[in-house]
Amino acid sequence: MSAWTHTPILAAQIADMLITKPEGVYLDATLGLGGHSKIFMARLGPKGRIIGIDKDKKALDMAAAAINDGRLSVFNAGYLDAPQIMARAAVSGFDGALFDLGLSSYQLDDASRGFSFVQNGPLDMRFDNTSGITAADIVNDWPVDKIEEILLKYGEERAAHKIALTIYEARKTARIANTLDLARIVESVLPRSGKTHPATKTFQALRIAVNDELSSVEKLPQMLPKIILPGGRAAVLTFHSAEDRIIKYAFKALADTGAWQLVNKKVIEPSYEEIRANPRARSAKLRVIERL
Repeated sequence: MSAWTHTPILAAQIADMLITKPEGVYLDATLGLGGHSKIFMARLGPKGRIIGIDKDKKALDMAAAAINDGRLSVFNAGYLDAPQIMARAAVSGFDGALFDLGLSSYQLDDASRGFSFVQNGPLDMRFDNTSGITAADIVNDWPVDKIEEILLKYGEERAAHKIALTIYEARKTARIANTLDLARIVESVLPRSGKTHPATKTFQALRIAVNDELSSVEKLPQMLPKIILPGGRAAVLTFHSAEDRIIKYAFKALADTGAWQLVNKKVIEPSYEEIRANPRARSAKLRVIERL
């Protein structure tokens, strides 16, 4: 179970800003492999607690085993289920909550999950791979104009029209079932140039559509008053400009009510050194807000 490792992004900065009470109760709402929570644990006293939730049962089990600390309680759920999990964990609220909206390295590198365009696997892309539509369902069954729409909206892919048409033509011959099949289709439209794979935006768009991610991000700030205690903080780590835009304006609206304040008015991004050590950090943006 320990075959995968995950390098948490902006880990020290998040811990510094979020862990304000060593004996507090904290929520890691997207636990993944527990990279951030492991660092949080080192800042907590013996009575401190972390509630970790994740849709991915396998990741949840790996995180619990890796952290191996009685102060961690884990629940198989999505981050919007936090109010219900709070009740199940018998806590009145959280002194801090982290929402890391990125994929873990484990999910990216596990070919069987279908997130990777460099390893062959089923075209799945579901965070919870026990239910819901897959990326294969979208590329094979959705109308071509809908495929173009999600490539534009969620991937900001300028070649969306041509890629969608090429997918449509390819699926007439045979069902597009595997990640490398789709990656090759995109490469036929956008030849490789530079370090970024031409299928990056297409795969990102499909993943966001499959998991209805932006709809969840829009609901996240509305949930915060239900779960964050006065004096508590919420940190959101985004990896997509549309996600960051939603959080930026939602946090500003919360601050305008007078009941919340922005901890960082300017978005925090990883340093050049962190990006060199972990290229997957390059698009990360962190925003933190405090309940007064």
